Amino acid sequence: MRGEEKTEVEGVAVSSRLFSLVALGISLVFVGIAVIIVASVFASGGSSSVGGVIFIGPFPIVFGTGPDAAWLIALGLVLAIISIILFQVMNRRVKRIVE
Repeated sequence: MRGEEKTEVEGVAVSSRLFSLVALGISLVFVGIAVIIVASVFASGGSSSVGGVIFIGPFPIVFGTGPDAAWLIALGLVLAIISIILFQVMNRRVKRIVE
């Protein structure tokens, strides 16, 4: 990889691109939360639904309320399963590279 600085963290070389991607992801989460809050404050009429998934270790805690909560919970569970699968795939790739 040309033009990238590598930093060693606990004996593992980490690219500066990784840090910028993590920072971008965190900032996008905060921007998304802010957009949702603003949209819910200025929403006119109608009903609203809320749903979410919180991970504590490998166990998801799913919650929701409102008329469309079942769809939001299902979407949250699907995204949770996809993220667990992606984590496992990436973990195996890293182990192969390190060995």
